[in-house]
Amino acid sequence: MTAHAADDRRGLPGESSGDPVPAPGHAINPLQRLIQQRLRERGWSYGEVARRGGLPRSTVYTLAVTRNLVRPPRPATIDALARGLDVPVSAVRAAAAESTGLHYYDEAPAGQQDKDDRDRELLIASIDELSPDDRRHVAALVESLRNRASARKDR
Repeated sequence: MTAHAADDRRGLPGESSGDPVPAPGHAINPLQRLIQQRLRERGWSYGEVARRGGLPRSTVYTLAVTRNLVRPPRPATIDALARGLDVPVSAVRAAAAESTGLHYYDEAPAGQQDKDDRDRELLIASIDELSPDDRRHVAALVESLRNRASARKDR
């Protein structure tokens, strides 16, 4: 029982807890930055965020210290992490996507919110099922389509 109580305070950035925190000067990804910022602002530990969101502490810890995410966390993990950090889901979703080299645009173009919601959700949810190479191909395709649409607007 004492181990759990001591474990609860581990992981606060700047504390000598034994948990590795990225050293100053090392680039951290946007999801790490978001998690660490909220820990500092609220004085929370990984365990506190985990309890608040209904996640295992190890999941919060792993997301907070893994610099090179191979893929974004699952949608349910993103939702739970947002609850645990007390931030909007869109902030966690965008940080997680950017941390894997993807860009997530939370706002759909005007007039398309309703009809495209299902397609949008499918694209977001299925990203976990793609290999890193396939995600790069999809990202290149999306960027190409966005550039083409932008060029049409400029005409």
